[in-house]
Amino acid sequence: MIRQQYPAKRGQIVLYVILLAVVVAFMIALSMCDKPVQDPDVRPSGGDTLDIAIEYSPVTYYTYDDTLGGYNYDLLRMIASRVGCPMKFHPVVTLEKALTGLENGRFDIVVAQFPMTAGDTARFAFTDPIYIDQQVLVQQRGSQAIHSQLDLAGDTVWVVKGSPMVGRIASLSREIGDTIYVHVDELYGPEQLMMMVSAGEIRYAVVNRSIARAMAARLPNLDRSVAISLSQFQSWMVAKGRMGLCDSLNRWHEQVKLDTATYLGLQRRYFGGTFPTLAR
Repeated sequence: MIRQQYPAKRGQIVLYVILLAVVVAFMIALSMCDKPVQDPDVRPSGGDTLDIAIEYSPVTYYTYDDTLGGYNYDLLRMIASRVGCPMKFHPVVTLEKALTGLENGRFDIVVAQFPMTAGDTARFAFTDPIYIDQQVLVQQRGSQAIHSQLDLAGDTVWVVKGSPMVGRIASLSREIGDTIYVHVDELYGPEQLMMMVSAGEIRYAVVNRSIARAMAARLPNLDRSVAISLSQFQSWMVAKGRMGLCDSLNRWHEQVKLDTATYLGLQRRYFGGTFPTLAR
């Protein structure tokens, strides 16, 4: 069913123009962050240094003025400080390039919004769960917003290239007995897809709830109430043949958990609460 699009109000048009300008400026800055992945001459640091491809997002890794932050970034820095392991961070935007870099040995670890699925375990090794998240539909608020997964029949959703959300949406199509079309975007990350939805460039995107929540204040015209998946564990990824590194990361993570106050405080800071199943 084709849904009619209504003209935007003047205030909405002004907002969209501003947001589009922000998106363009943001894309230029992020493309600079992505150079470590795109440059074929980049080589592993060598020695004991771990090269970490880390996704640029409000939850995983971000920059604000001269400040670096993000749940995964802060957690890895806690680990590096506790166990004395040097780490070099390579911010990336496009997930697929980070995964390719992991497979060809350019990176030791990929840290991104990438839930562990049965199909992906054949390609990568995953650490024990780091936190819990869920995939949600992002759309504009208003009378045209949908309220059920069933209403996606015949429509198109946008996802990041390399994301396991493609498989989830295919499963959802089978569950509702109708086709949900997927546009796999090769250039942008989930944060940029949300900006495009906010500006009216695209209608729907599927992202992790934690990112949608973190962007809520900046993009108040977006709705994130429709869940696309159940709650899922989020893990870090290493190459399939490096189980020793995977075991070390699990052990180091457990050591950091021993500082309970700091560890749970980090979860509250970025997620507004703690994960009982992950806190020991």
